[in-house]
Amino acid sequence: MIATARRRDEHTGPNREQVRRWRRYLADERAEGAVYRHLAARRTGEEREILLGLAEAERRHEQHWRDLLGARAADPGRGALRTRILGWLARTFGGVFVLALAQHAESRATYESDVDATDAMAADERIHGEVVRALAARGRARMSGTFRAAVFGANDGLVSNLALVLGVGATGVGAGTVLVTGVAGLLAGALSMGAGEYVSVRSQRELLEASTPDPEARKHLPALDVDANELALVYRARGMSHEEAEAHAAEVIARVTAGEPHPAPEHARSYEEVGSAWGAALSSFCFFASGAVIPIVPWIVGLDGSAAVVLAAGLVGVALLITGAIVGVLSGAPAVRRALRQLAIGYGAAAVTYALGLLFGTTVV
Repeated sequence: MIATARRRDEHTGPNREQVRRWRRYLADERAEGAVYRHLAARRTGEEREILLGLAEAERRHEQHWRDLLGARAADPGRGALRTRILGWLARTFGGVFVLALAQHAESRATYESDVDATDAMAADERIHGEVVRALAARGRARMSGTFRAAVFGANDGLVSNLALVLGVGATGVGAGTVLVTGVAGLLAGALSMGAGEYVSVRSQRELLEASTPDPEARKHLPALDVDANELALVYRARGMSHEEAEAHAAEVIARVTAGEPHPAPEHARSYEEVGSAWGAALSSFCFFASGAVIPIVPWIVGLDGSAAVVLAAGLVGVALLITGAIVGVLSGAPAVRRALRQLAIGYGAAAVTYALGLLFGTTVV
């Protein structure tokens, strides 16, 4: 183990800075291995095996630092705070959100520039990032339809209703008018978003159904003429070259003739990514409404004028930062950048309508 460390200068023993760094690495590897074990405990089948494999790899890295530290390996600490938080999230919640955070954590690995790590360890960390990325992609695919509707619904509710109530309020109308306008915007927007999501997702599923191979057609495979195999035409129509289609058709016919079941086409994943039409509609309605109610909270509690405007903008700003950060984490992008972008877009739209409201209010006066 020790002999495989790369580019390390020869000396009689490690210095204090090296020992401190090795102990930190050891603590981090222990914590990261625990994250994967916690995630594996919440899964079954192939995903569980993959996560346990990652945990085993972290154990090998842990042993490398133990070998270098020797007696100094006792009680190395609890690992970085972000890794401990990730472990708590994995133990408590699991899910794609934790996988996305783990993906981001793996991308920050520093073994490539550390002289005391091995080339294999640096390569492992890179591959770990890709493994976690693939696992996270599975989770995103399973939740993408409903999650997309929820996130877009919440953000649309926040931005559109904030812009609406600020624009109307800037004209100088009373607090009651602003509140009624906000409630009307909430209901109209939520219904519109729900109906739109239902039509969109339902149309996507109908397009998939129209493009999905007929499962009944597979029942006729054993009766096909092997010498004039029209199954090859099916594969050519799906985009295979002539040679690929002929070879694949011959393979399928041989399997069917031997009594082996012909696997069904892999279209289930597409349906998972699109999601349920009713689920998307309900999710969009509820999240739009939950987002749209935040800008009108100040008027609901009886505030008016500048105080209501400032509080509404502040509440929506916090909500936009949270939703932007969540989308950033799940998409693998920097959370802070996505949060600030979301805030800038929301405040930009609200500022425009507020300025227009001031203009119309002055013109009316």
